[in-house]
Amino acid sequence: MTNIAYFKDQFEDIAEPDSAIREITKTAFDTFNQLGLPTYKLEEWKYTNISSLFDKNYQFSKDNFQDKLSPSDLQALNLAGEEEAHALYFINGRFAAGLSKINATENELVVLPLQEAAKGPYQKIIAEHLGSSSKYLKDGLHALNTAFIQDGVFIYLPKGKQLALPLYLHHINHADTENVLSQPRSLVYLAENTNLQLIETYTTLGSMESFSNEVMEIVLQENAYLAYYKLQNDGPNAAQVSSTQIHQLGKSYVQTLTIALNGGVIRNNLNLILEAEGNETHLYGLSLLKGNSHVDHHTLVDNKRPNCFSNQLYKGIADDTATGVFSGRIIVQRDAQKTNAYQSSKNIILSDRATINAKPQLEILADDVKCSHGCTVGQLDEEAMFYLRARGIPLKEAESLLLRGFAADILDQIKLKPLRKHIEQLILAHLAST
Repeated sequence: MTNIAYFKDQFEDIAEPDSAIREITKTAFDTFNQLGLPTYKLEEWKYTNISSLFDKNYQFSKDNFQDKLSPSDLQALNLAGEEEAHALYFINGRFAAGLSKINATENELVVLPLQEAAKGPYQKIIAEHLGSSSKYLKDGLHALNTAFIQDGVFIYLPKGKQLALPLYLHHINHADTENVLSQPRSLVYLAENTNLQLIETYTTLGSMESFSNEVMEIVLQENAYLAYYKLQNDGPNAAQVSSTQIHQLGKSYVQTLTIALNGGVIRNNLNLILEAEGNETHLYGLSLLKGNSHVDHHTLVDNKRPNCFSNQLYKGIADDTATGVFSGRIIVQRDAQKTNAYQSSKNIILSDRATINAKPQLEILADDVKCSHGCTVGQLDEEAMFYLRARGIPLKEAESLLLRGFAADILDQIKLKPLRKHIEQLILAHLAST
């Protein structure tokens, strides 16, 4: 079992006494020692038993395998329309600067190893924002990632820079000879009047087990715009906990979209902190689950200032013995008058053995707001199915048509046309195999 004693040995082995972030990592490891791994006995983890995964003897990889990946290997991981885009690679959770590329036409995008950035001109930004998500993500896995920050990445977009090309982050786990535990870490900072489209993908190479424990912290200043897409389409041997915190310090706009198609046990923590008056954020999610897949979406939108707007729409389709979880929490602080906040979870169950757990939550401390939440769990519309079958459409094709229609309003939110087309093709293939 990968236990706390093992983590302690590894922590002492990789510790860097002169590291610019040494104090952060030490404090985080003390927190991990205190909290341990989350269990289903904790309210926030009652539907996802992540501790059982650590019976698989994961190992910290001593090699990031950069030399074993050829340009053709990387090209095979590219998504449609990525040829000219910016691309960063994490191998076994460690930022591979030598494999990454920044398009020369937009070289104002700053990408640095986190340790290097913490010692340079961005020292103040990192000191202020690295680890700030621990105020909201109070569990042992988040602390474990922070304790083992190693080869993380700092991404900075200077004031006034509007990137036309998207930025892709590819997470690759090499699990060909041993079970791998990877812990990617990134800090993204968007200065005033900036625009960024960010896409994350995940791939496990090899037949052994992989577990990715990722933390990403994103900060937006005044008039910054962020479109953030996460595509989870890995194998059944891949487990993942992904914790993302987006801090809207200035009046800004955020759109997030998470697509979960394949994988083992997946937990997505997504926190939006609306710190400035007039912030706007949209959260979308789509899960197509089959086999024994387990996907748990946890969202938090904390409205701190007046006149903010947020909208959440998460949809799930569960077949076979798959399990889907949605837990959404909206907080409206006392000073956040005139807040508009909406949340909806809609789900379809295709099998008697599939499970959907939904827990929408509102915490309203202000008295002049418009807030709502709702949840539905049901089956395919029998009348619509009868209509299609009566016109000669076979059963599987009729089901596929209805499910594609169910997912359409989520896919329509993807602004990058090549990415949207690619995901639509993945969904078609996914539905055809059910």
